[in-house]
Amino acid sequence: MNLLQALFFPPEQPGGVSSMIPYLQERFRSSRWEMELFWLPKRIRGKGSDEIVFETFDWTPYGESPVVQKYIQTYRDYLWWTKLRLNKRYDLIHAHHPIAGLAMKKVFPDVPLVQTVHSSYERELILNGKIAENGLEHQFLTKIYRELEYVSDRLMTVSQSFADYMSHYTNDPSRIQIIPNGFDEKRFKPVAHENAVPQLVTVTRLVPAKGLDILFKACAELKKRGHEYVLHIIGDGPFRAELENLAISLGIYNETIFYGYTLHPEEFMPFFDIFVLPSRAEAFGSVFAEAALSCLALVGTDVGGIPEQIEDGVNGLLVKPDDVDALADALEKVITDPAYRYELSRSAWDKAKNLYSLTRIANELKKTYLQLQTDRKG
Repeated sequence: MNLLQALFFPPEQPGGVSSMIPYLQERFRSSRWEMELFWLPKRIRGKGSDEIVFETFDWTPYGESPVVQKYIQTYRDYLWWTKLRLNKRYDLIHAHHPIAGLAMKKVFPDVPLVQTVHSSYERELILNGKIAENGLEHQFLTKIYRELEYVSDRLMTVSQSFADYMSHYTNDPSRIQIIPNGFDEKRFKPVAHENAVPQLVTVTRLVPAKGLDILFKACAELKKRGHEYVLHIIGDGPFRAELENLAISLGIYNETIFYGYTLHPEEFMPFFDIFVLPSRAEAFGSVFAEAALSCLALVGTDVGGIPEQIEDGVNGLLVKPDDVDALADALEKVITDPAYRYELSRSAWDKAKNLYSLTRIANELKKTYLQLQTDRKG
């Protein structure tokens, strides 16, 4: 079977898709399977000029919004690049971004399309203060889910939580299939180590939706309680300067290290002790699985797909979002009790290895692809 994996961002872009798709090629390498990756280069902007028509709604009433205009132009650019670069036949296309899936169906209308929705662009924009809830942009972006349902042969997402979210915007929620992201176990090598001072780490884009302001305030509370720690921030984004100023104002700048963007954080993640990310929204939260495979203790929020990975008190700790005191209390538990921390990290490692191994997820995808091929022939 000749497969095309259609991404939006290039494979080196941080995020759950890039943690999985490039490594799938090895799992599919055989005489039976051929897999190609495709994405829109960052330099391709403002090239497309196709008229955009959706099958399930009229987008033009939302066109006065700059956010919607940018989305439509990006769709045009993806169409332009696809037509320019792809001229071979595929047996199946698996898209990992709405724009990628919509463009592929326009260019290859007779090829079966599997569409995975990995996250909610509209929720991130709302939480980051870029658009208003129920505004033009929110209405437009949620209508895209129905369009994806219409054009896809199989609509998928990465967690039950996000499937429930999408169900409000689709006609037949029972069609939504759940396959979580998978991770190449060989990339994650837990390392036996002892740190005299507990090392906290987070790996994320620095935007308000990730709740790092809450983390900083919780760390200030830990310092007030007399606990030693170091907080490592891996990632970059528009919120960085504000976070650096917040660390200074809270008196925790000396305990906080900003690394910026790092391509392969899993290479040194095993040397830390505790992974913490108090997100305000997550469709799945791939970085929790990556931290679990690195054998770190997990502390997260009870939102989105995170509680599907973390059972509170069993393989990590969960707190409500935006609760500084609860987050400080959870971190205090794992900072002050190394034995408990180790117990949580081992349980997290066991679960992640069993449920999120790339081999297991690749096998699930193969079943889906072959079933679609069978259905088409039948």
